[in-house]
Amino acid sequence: MNLPKRDEMLHVIETLTTRYLRGKVRAVKLSMIALLTGGHILLEDIPGLGKTTLALALSGVLGMSFGRLQCTSDLLPSDITGLSIFNRDEGTFTFLRGPIFNNLLLVDEINRAMPKTQSAMLEAMEERRVTVEGVTYPLPAPFLVIATQNPVEQVGTYPLPESQMDRFLIRTGIGYPPDDIEKAIIHGGSIRDEIQHLTPLVQVADILEARNTVKEKIYLSEKIVDYIFSIVSATRNNPFILSGVSTRGGINMAEAAKAHAFLEGRDYVAPEDVKAIAVPVGAHRLILTPENESLDKEDLFKAVLKNIEIPIV
Repeated sequence: MNLPKRDEMLHVIETLTTRYLRGKVRAVKLSMIALLTGGHILLEDIPGLGKTTLALALSGVLGMSFGRLQCTSDLLPSDITGLSIFNRDEGTFTFLRGPIFNNLLLVDEINRAMPKTQSAMLEAMEERRVTVEGVTYPLPAPFLVIATQNPVEQVGTYPLPESQMDRFLIRTGIGYPPDDIEKAIIHGGSIRDEIQHLTPLVQVADILEARNTVKEKIYLSEKIVDYIFSIVSATRNNPFILSGVSTRGGINMAEAAKAHAFLEGRDYVAPEDVKAIAVPVGAHRLILTPENESLDKEDLFKAVLKNIEIPIV
């Protein structure tokens, strides 16, 4: 079957996971799924496992412009979007674009930014534009936000509100690599300098074409739609869950499943595509009842998923 630009996207994944991000296949693949659907990804893990390296390497091999924000409590919305500066020579205001005007924006330790600053990301992530002083500026396409946060350290942090968590297509972690790969990484040392000047393997136009293929050429049957709805509905009728997956979450699940099918070489979504992405797409959207807040959302979502009948297609 003809799936334009699939081979190029697979080449990117293979290069990243064999040369620069060994042992991080799942995180790389989920990042590519986020990119192919126009979504964003939240990497939640302890420091030092390669979250920043993943973002840098991904932007390098994809030929995407790169911006970075190191979040602190004094970070202002204008530090993200940019601001207007008065030009004395011309007697006019000039808009200086912030780091958000890049194809890939790494937002490091997003939960260290104050809620007002976090909310400045909402319009950009959802609408692909920012409004400054009444003027709206479009963001480049493709546009991908990779945000990170440390789930262990909570002092001086501001938990992301549910409305912003719902803006992330995927939440996942990096995790420790297998023992033999981690020993090789320790022996070889940091590759941060090496990935600063990677040769792009694809062009931005290739990414946009691959994204269009996912959207237009991957078939989503009614049985798969029913399967996704059954999952979403089950999260809303669980005694441990106060608020289940939203309609936006169901749409995101369908989009991510189409991207997964594309990478697997199919022009239709199969149940295994849905199962592969359901937890990273759906678990972080759950709001648990107060007495069950200590439960692991991913484990709970897996339990819900296990009880849903898998359709035969």
